[in-house]
Amino acid sequence: MFDIAVFGSLFLTLFVIMDPPGITPIFLALTAGRPAKVQRRMAFQAVCVAGGVIAVFGVLGHQILDYLHVSVPALMIAGGLLLLLIALDLLTGKNDEPQQTKDVNVALVPLGMPLLAGPGAIVSVILAVQKADSVSSQLSVWSAILAIHVVLWLVMRYSLLIIRVIKDGGVVLVTRLAGMMLSAIAVQQIINGVTQVIRGS
Repeated sequence: MFDIAVFGSLFLTLFVIMDPPGITPIFLALTAGRPAKVQRRMAFQAVCVAGGVIAVFGVLGHQILDYLHVSVPALMIAGGLLLLLIALDLLTGKNDEPQQTKDVNVALVPLGMPLLAGPGAIVSVILAVQKADSVSSQLSVWSAILAIHVVLWLVMRYSLLIIRVIKDGGVVLVTRLAGMMLSAIAVQQIINGVTQVIRGS
């Protein structure tokens, strides 16, 4: 049987953490200037990367972190610092220069990880998989993970229509907005990681 409560709980948790509506301006900013076909491919790649990372950590999460002697707060702080560097590029306009980013696949970093498959999503999945003590619960957990990635792909895939409306000037505005949002997300992630370190000490 399918456990709808487990499915709904994890899906809503991942929806809040991975934030499909909030990823739209960031995706548009990071992929601006590329052909529509490339942007669609990058949307699919980002979701595949995120799904792969989430799946690996869902199955082997604790073993990986224990083997590397990495704590969850350390993962959060590292992810936050990486996002902050990217946010600063967006805010200062460095990504407006195509020659700097034409060979960089932003679908892998930062979109796939740590934006989509960030520490929050990874930890949520690890805990959900651990708590799923039956076949139906496991099926519900992995169905929720698949469902949120389908939603993420649809949001990014069809957010490209926005570019046709807002034109180049709008893309610049979206880029600055995305940089501001991303910097706030990064700082909050660092704060959360530091807070957990302090509580654990």
